[in-house]
Amino acid sequence: MDTLTRIRAFIDVVDAEGFSAAGRRVGRSKALLSKYVRELEDELGALLLNRTTRQFSLTEAGHLYYRTASDILKEIDNLADLVRAGNADLKGRLRISVPRTFVDAEIGQSLIDFTLAHPDMSLEIISDDRFVDLVEEGFDVAIRITKLEDSTLIARKLDDFDIRFCATPAYLARYGPFAHPSDLARVPCILDTNGRSYSNWRFVDGEGQGFSVPVSGPIEVNSPLAALRAAEAGLGVTGLPDFIARAKIEAGILVPLFDAFTPRDRGIYAIYPHRRYLPAKVRTFVDFLHGWFRKRAER
Repeated sequence: MDTLTRIRAFIDVVDAEGFSAAGRRVGRSKALLSKYVRELEDELGALLLNRTTRQFSLTEAGHLYYRTASDILKEIDNLADLVRAGNADLKGRLRISVPRTFVDAEIGQSLIDFTLAHPDMSLEIISDDRFVDLVEEGFDVAIRITKLEDSTLIARKLDDFDIRFCATPAYLARYGPFAHPSDLARVPCILDTNGRSYSNWRFVDGEGQGFSVPVSGPIEVNSPLAALRAAEAGLGVTGLPDFIARAKIEAGILVPLFDAFTPRDRGIYAIYPHRRYLPAKVRTFVDFLHGWFRKRAER
């Protein structure tokens, strides 16, 4: 029996939190898994699991071995995926974290188009506006709409992204004119609380120096689509992702403000953990999205 099989058995038992549950999950008997783990411990000369009749727990050595062995097995599986990718159609499941803003907007169509183009693959889409921990929470890839910060993760830019500040013509007739972003401090605004500084809107001056304007208003909501509807109702100025505001601006329903003061440091990114051997399914997914956004920009 090879060491790799014993390692997989140990990881299966830990992931399933028990020998019986692991046996049901992987289709092997509890006795066989117990045998593999015991042989692994004998080979290492260290106890990995504390066993009782009802439960087990990891020893200190077991914790260390589990973390390192899991990473090694992922690299082995990813390398195998890369080799298979040149000889067979891609299959499998991708677990991705996506902001609700992305899923609900028209650019969410990119995820549907990917699934149509790769019928043997499936997507588990977790829609969440928080920044998940990809490694700890088991995500293959995440989509983030943000100003990119330093990270140990790998990022590929899919598209540019701007915030458009806008309001209805009737609102501007009532509260305007606006000569400078600082004027927003004195009028009702609609705040999208998804932003890290949602009540201090960021701008840049003619020399590229950043400044912020404190804003407040009748509605604070963690949804740009709800903020859009509030702006259409004339409740205030709001800052919207360009891919949500564009159609309303082009239709004349909303009027853009201060485009010359808008920072250009944001983007839409695909983020994935740093791995020596990137899984072929992740590479294919990211390449597809990159191409999808390029075609969209050319239209």
